[in-house]
Amino acid sequence: MRRLLTDALRTLVPSGEERHGPLPPLMLALTVVTGLVDAVSYLGLGHVFVANMTGNVVFLGFALAGSTSLSVLASVVSLGAFLLGALSGGRLGGRHAAHRGHLLRTATALQTVLVAVATLVAGVADGRVTTGFQYTLIVLLGLAMGLQNAVARRLGVPDLTTTVLTLTLTGLAADSVPAGGEGPRPGRRLLSVLAMFLGALVGAVLILHGHLTLALALALSLLAATSATVHRLSATNPGWVRPGPN
Repeated sequence: MRRLLTDALRTLVPSGEERHGPLPPLMLALTVVTGLVDAVSYLGLGHVFVANMTGNVVFLGFALAGSTSLSVLASVVSLGAFLLGALSGGRLGGRHAAHRGHLLRTATALQTVLVAVATLVAGVADGRVTTGFQYTLIVLLGLAMGLQNAVARRLGVPDLTTTVLTLTLTGLAADSVPAGGEGPRPGRRLLSVLAMFLGALVGAVLILHGHLTLALALALSLLAATSATVHRLSATNPGWVRPGPN
């Protein structure tokens, strides 16, 4: 068992990257949240993403071209909320530039509040997806995911953006030994992909069985646990809280 734990730790924190401390597993938890939340938005809120903005830009183009299954307004609202969340995350990053622990703790606490309100709204709606319900959740979740994305960017843990996998998958193939590269961090990259897949899978199963509120509650639990964990781990001002080169 000890050897398995050691091997798992080496996968998340390769040699030479100990400066990131416990951030990699915490970022993986946030990646699971991304999968859960995008499952909620796409399957439960009318085919729109609140974390995957590449998809939303493409959807906006499809909708403007006349696709009846997609909404121009939903895509624009989600993009706007995400950008506002990212703006807030950028300001937060400037305020806590010298302490990554405080940055992640504060960001996940704010996300927890936003997702808690979304969960409450979903519970009150009791399965009735009205227009007001749809756009309220899109705004709340878009703000939360924009904030998360901006903070993940500021934390600078390689291959753990928590919301974007295109570059991670590209690096996994393009930097591999068969491609002539050194194959850096393959375990972490695979775990990042699997974390989002797991969140999307669990979220989809819950939503397709009529449990949208439960999917949000699960995302809320992960965010609250992440915030509490990083608060405890960074309380003594360890070395990993200081920013370092990416």
